[in-house]
Amino acid sequence: MSADGQQRTIRCLVAKVGLDGHDRGAHVIARAFRDAGFEVIYSGLHKAPEEIVQAAVQEDVDVLGISILSGAHNTLVPKVVDGLKEYDAFEDTLLLVGGVIPDDDKAALKEKGVAEVFGPGTELEETIEFVRENVPER
Repeated sequence: MSADGQQRTIRCLVAKVGLDGHDRGAHVIARAFRDAGFEVIYSGLHKAPEEIVQAAVQEDVDVLGISILSGAHNTLVPKVVDGLKEYDAFEDTLLLVGGVIPDDDKAALKEKGVAEVFGPGTELEETIEFVRENVPER
């Protein structure tokens, strides 16, 4: 809530990092977030971790959702985390990862700072509720 009692609009960046060229899931989640009343920015395909960090910082987003299906999540996501920390943006950015992530890798990603990992078939409402309940206060 803001000082005047209005609920602040949640700002989200939905990002495709690396060489992964499949973005249907990213479009689905971006539309669901928009329909839920969130302000959504979509990165487009083939972004480097540094580009994602720059966009998140410049747009002052509350939520960064990384969609990744390429299998490079253990390399690319930590680079995004490090970049957010470099800009002192990590603590006030809810970091989510969506895609085909092996169970063994989910715990490692969470240890690195990912708030939650959502796999294929996750109900959109579950993801939206997670964001609403965990978005950092500002």
